[in-house]
Amino acid sequence: MMKISFFAANDTEIAAAAAALGSDFAVSSTALPLDAHIAGNYADSEIVSTFVGCDLSKAVLVQFPKLRLIAVRATGYDNVDLEYCKAHGIVVSTVPAYGDATVAEHAFALLLALSRHLVACVEATRRGEFGYVPARGFELRDKVLGVVGTGRIGRRAIEMAHGFGMKVVAFDAFPSTELKETPDFRYASLPDLLSAADIVTLHVPATPETTGLIGDREFDLMKPGAVLINTARGQVVDTPALIRALSSGRLGGAGLDVLPQEPLLRREDALFKTGAAETAPVLKDVVADHTLTSHPNVLITPHNAYNTVEAFQRIMDTTLDNIRAFAGGAPANRVA
Repeated sequence: MMKISFFAANDTEIAAAAAALGSDFAVSSTALPLDAHIAGNYADSEIVSTFVGCDLSKAVLVQFPKLRLIAVRATGYDNVDLEYCKAHGIVVSTVPAYGDATVAEHAFALLLALSRHLVACVEATRRGEFGYVPARGFELRDKVLGVVGTGRIGRRAIEMAHGFGMKVVAFDAFPSTELKETPDFRYASLPDLLSAADIVTLHVPATPETTGLIGDREFDLMKPGAVLINTARGQVVDTPALIRALSSGRLGGAGLDVLPQEPLLRREDALFKTGAAETAPVLKDVVADHTLTSHPNVLITPHNAYNTVEAFQRIMDTTLDNIRAFAGGAPANRVA
């Protein structure tokens, strides 16, 4: 019987998972995200399944001497120490496709809310101010959408943009020959995209190459008053540079579902735990994230773009398939 521990999971998900996996697996779970402080309680796990906000650094993984599989319930795996896993024969599997429509729709939800000042309008009517008139909004039709990253989510965003009557310019390190034939669409270099787009939406993974991809230089290239949407990863955008662009008026607004220091924003008391990395850059990032949450031209959601019934079902179905495949000796959706 293989021992599995699910982290950052609710009771309904785990009950369904345990029933689906059957008697060959012993399932335990917690609603808490995995970190170094609770890892020891699950040290006998052969499989761990993790979600957003979980820490899979070496400091955590060393506490699992029997670990054989990390079943990530997400597409991204930038929180996993892959070198440690490789050295210790730990397989890492992910869910490569679950939220194409879900995340792209959330990006447009943020854009529409910004373009028509929806949050301010709703707050005004809740105060009984039905005479409230916000600043003038803008239409999406005929605007240029800059799509950075044309993978599954980026492609769905392109489809949606065309539905709104927008023109699309895209950047990708590996352009798709298939997409090149799409009407009202063209590939461009990142500088050309930034100078042409009215709205820039980010759909790239967190890698060394994409960390800080959008910084001061990139904001300077953007049209005055342009809008940035980020439903990818927080570290893709240089947060202090974003604040400077907003404060100067260079950037008209930002819709964000991700921030660089999300784990600390969820549990800020972790900053004061023994051994916490209370470095100046970390503290600066936390302050910058808080500055963004109160900025009048910024809308932030709590890494929630994935959160639909349909996406969760796909996540769990694929995760369970990954676990069964590993147990059967043929790992699926394995990270190289």
